[in-house]
Amino acid sequence: MTDPLADLSTERSDPRYSQIDRLPTEEVARLMNAADATVPGAVAAVIPAISAAVDAAVTRMRAGGRLFYVGAGTSGRLAVLDASECPPTFGTDPEMVQGIIAGGEPALTHSVEGAEDDDAAGAAAIAGREVGALDSVVGVSASGRAPFVLGALTEAGRRGALTVALSCNTATPLSGTALHPIEVVVGPEVVAGSTRLKAGTAQKLVLNMISTIAMVRLGRTYGNSMIEMAAMNSKLAGRAVRMVGDITGASPQAVRPALEAAGWRVKVAVLMIERGLGPDDAAALLRCHGDDLDAARSVAGSAERSAARPSRDTRGA
Repeated sequence: MTDPLADLSTERSDPRYSQIDRLPTEEVARLMNAADATVPGAVAAVIPAISAAVDAAVTRMRAGGRLFYVGAGTSGRLAVLDASECPPTFGTDPEMVQGIIAGGEPALTHSVEGAEDDDAAGAAAIAGREVGALDSVVGVSASGRAPFVLGALTEAGRRGALTVALSCNTATPLSGTALHPIEVVVGPEVVAGSTRLKAGTAQKLVLNMISTIAMVRLGRTYGNSMIEMAAMNSKLAGRAVRMVGDITGASPQAVRPALEAAGWRVKVAVLMIERGLGPDDAAALLRCHGDDLDAARSVAGSAERSAARPSRDTRGA
């Protein structure tokens, strides 16, 4: 019987690494580092495809749609990781960006035998979340053949969702299922078939782009500041103080009490300081302007502040 995986670039053995078990540690480390250095170039080659997928997803997210990542094994763990970072970084509702891994939560730390091969379970995961036409689903599979992911993406497409395929081989079945195929071809791994290496790095870089650019386009940053972050520890509280100080020019001694009164909502604290408002009035002003800090600040009528504000041309409308 022919092995359908044998010809995949991610499964091939590279003779350059055939003696790594006999080499000094430093030489193996240099070989791995050189291999990893090729990954950003492979990602750069597909930036147009990534950009098109992000813009299409953002259009649906603006209308209330959700973003789902679906994967198995390493790909699934990376999917869940990226999704789980969105609420603390961008202040999103946990429902807005979700990661789905074959085998469920136990698969995050342990291999769940056979979970990757269950296409019906992938379809059921999409159906169970009531994925619809406003949603976007990104299937993540290094081989581009994982049945769980194929089942999920097929069901998502059947339901009218935007479908994106992220794989590390060419002309994969997953790509054939998606409206937006993204194929980052990184070639054979240092340890043959271990796609947690270059393929995993490539997937993480692309997922970083998808979630981060989507949040920028949705106005979840201010310039390059994570204006919506949740200040859940001392490090993040200090970051919030610096952000408000950078935006308003106020001292840390003035910023911290404002943030505390604002419940550590950065945008509210900015308006409190600049307009001399209490937290409730500042929050109301922000709501009146669609939660857009630029718009809320503009009513202050400060030409000096407007002139000092960097151009926002790169921000999505």
